Amino acid sequence: MSQEKKLLRYSQDLRKNMTKEERHLWYDFLKSYPIPFHRQYVIDNYIVDFYCHQAKLVIELDGGQHYYDKAAAYDSKRSAHIEKQGLSVLRFSNADIYQNFRGVCEMIDWTVQSRLHE
Repeated sequence: MSQEKKLLRYSQDLRKNMTKEERHLWYDFLKSYPIPFHRQYVIDNYIVDFYCHQAKLVIELDGGQHYYDKAAAYDSKRSAHIEKQGLSVLRFSNADIYQNFRGVCEMIDWTVQSRLHE
């Protein structure tokens, strides 16, 4: 099986098994947002949590494992690769989703609107 097919299959599995935080952001904000977002979207060799083609925006939700040195270095490399494609990456911690959901939604909306009007 090709790498592309493996990534597509894995992204489908991730869509079916979203984290609580991903589900909350998806069902309580992004799914009904007027500019379409995709979840668990494949970009090159990476699967991003959420992607908006029109705003060229990637949203990543980071659990605790992302704050260890090795994972943080990987995330940095991954974000740099994605940004080279002309995309912007917004990262939020899982704690942000629970402690400041409205602020997260406002930041996403502000970023989308800013990028649409560049």
